[in-house]
Amino acid sequence: MAIGHSPGSRAGRAPAWARTAPSGANEADRGPANGGAVDGIFISDSATGVPPVGSRPHAGRHRAGQSPHAGVITPFHSLRQPGILAACLTETSTAIMNLLRFLVRYSPRMVVWTSVAALLSGACNAGLIALINSALNHHGAPGAVLIAGFAALGLGRIATNAFAQVTLARFSQATTARLRRDLVEKILAVPLRQLEELGTPKLMAALTEDILEITQATLSIPIFAVNFALLLGGAVYLAWLSLPVLVAMAVFASVGAFSYRLMIRRGFGHLTAAREGQDRLFRHFRALTEGIKELKLHRARRAEFLDKDVASAAAVCQKHNVAAEMRFIAAQNWNQLLFVALIGMILFLLPRMEHISPQVMTGYIIATLYLMGPLAGLLGSLSVFTRANVSLRKVEQLGLALAANPDGSGTARQAPAAPQEPFETLELIGVTHHYYREREDDNFVLGPINLLLLPGELVFLIGGNGSGKSTLAKVIAGLYPPASGEIRLNGRVIGDGNRDDYRQCFSAVFSDFFLFDRIIGMSRAGGDERARNYLDQLHLNHKVSITDGVFSTTELSQGQRKRLALLCAYLEDRPCYVFDEWASDQDPLFKEVFYSRLLPELRSRGKAVLVITHDDRYFSHADRLIRLDYGKMTRDGPPTAAVGGST
Repeated sequence: MAIGHSPGSRAGRAPAWARTAPSGANEADRGPANGGAVDGIFISDSATGVPPVGSRPHAGRHRAGQSPHAGVITPFHSLRQPGILAACLTETSTAIMNLLRFLVRYSPRMVVWTSVAALLSGACNAGLIALINSALNHHGAPGAVLIAGFAALGLGRIATNAFAQVTLARFSQATTARLRRDLVEKILAVPLRQLEELGTPKLMAALTEDILEITQATLSIPIFAVNFALLLGGAVYLAWLSLPVLVAMAVFASVGAFSYRLMIRRGFGHLTAAREGQDRLFRHFRALTEGIKELKLHRARRAEFLDKDVASAAAVCQKHNVAAEMRFIAAQNWNQLLFVALIGMILFLLPRMEHISPQVMTGYIIATLYLMGPLAGLLGSLSVFTRANVSLRKVEQLGLALAANPDGSGTARQAPAAPQEPFETLELIGVTHHYYREREDDNFVLGPINLLLLPGELVFLIGGNGSGKSTLAKVIAGLYPPASGEIRLNGRVIGDGNRDDYRQCFSAVFSDFFLFDRIIGMSRAGGDERARNYLDQLHLNHKVSITDGVFSTTELSQGQRKRLALLCAYLEDRPCYVFDEWASDQDPLFKEVFYSRLLPELRSRGKAVLVITHDDRYFSHADRLIRLDYGKMTRDGPPTAAVGGST
């Protein structure tokens, strides 16, 4: 059966906006190069007047350029056939749904208002195109209705486009900020052990690169919706011209869609590999900032770090990004060939199958070319959405899924807990904890531990390096959940539901402590005066001052920074204190002050104090000594007998 129109059919006549002036073939010969009726089509590459998704000049994304000929804006990255829409939708549907969940969660108003404005702008754009073509083909002077319609559609397009852009600009930074806040909030809720296993580089990559990729993609969804709506309208118009021709084009397009998917599939794998390489690159960046002293002192180490570590990690990212782009470029050029073939079939094959008037032929060509801009936007979205989907998967793989709340920390905005009951007993019953040690290639097992801590008791925890002292301290403080056994506070079992409340009983200074530049989370009433008294006791008043809870400096020696951290712990005034080798960086004079004055003072205030120490000369100051050997508790009693081998 011949594909075309029969005389008198609806396909035998294009609507007014798709017809050129009825002066015969000469008028129909006016193509884009000569600036005929087609000039009114390409007002912009997308319905909102902004470049298609993915057209911004950013590495790893496709660009859009403007042809200098006749003012026709032509996609720089390729001229695509309409049927590639199927491949685009197949590849991006999952990513779009995931991203929509983010948008609805963080900026529901943006989803509504931006989408409405963008769709209205697209509708005005399509109406304006139809009206311009109708005016070009109108006999005689244009009427008042035509002029009024042009003015209304033009102003409507400008107004809705401006509103969509303003809305996007307003909510884009708000969305980014809320995404980061939510991710930080969930990081605070992830168990400490899991965060330690993930490592800082992966967390930093999630907070920086991944958030940016997700935000860029979510903000592109409204424009994607506009382009999709325009393509649907174009398909309806093609069906109005001739349904058989549309079916034939759909068959041709399906072949192109399948080949396009095959060509770009491997590119997605390279994007994932490039994202993995970024984790390694962030790890080297951290080594650069934290190990700068060691690098400066050793020329050979510095050269090897730069040439082998940083350069190799950057080369891996470059290799996979380039490989992905090469596949996208190949697919784009293949689409150019398919698009040219489609235009050629319409121009040369379709008239041979049945007689078609030049006006109707122009309608086909105009409709096909009109779909080029929205298709450029949709296929440009493919790379953006794919990168965002990779970032979403990385966030979820890190255990930071936004719906998760794994260790009972709740959120930073949760209601304050009820006032705690007075601390009476803290008991560990058969508690064990284990984790994998990569260097030793085995599992370290702590316990079973049976332990009782009471108010007004000073307990020293001793043992060799690697015996599990810091691990036990973190289990006692509620930072590590026990694998088995029970922790009881005043006889109440501690579980996931109340572990965060339990942690509020502790103040701690660990060996790898972090010192904030201000006092956070404590009442300001009288806080500065109390802090100044402690600065005097800790011999820091000549180095540090405090105003409105902010320290004048934290650029101090390690020993002085530990004293400042001790000051913060004092101000918290909690029932239980944990000090992990606090005195190891102190000079002999202040070490004596710590063991002989500060710790007994805490004990006299009814605090339960657990001190990890190797200072055997001060063991006599403790009420009890607890020894750990390879995760097992081998001693728990008063320091009556000599204790050796603590280090």
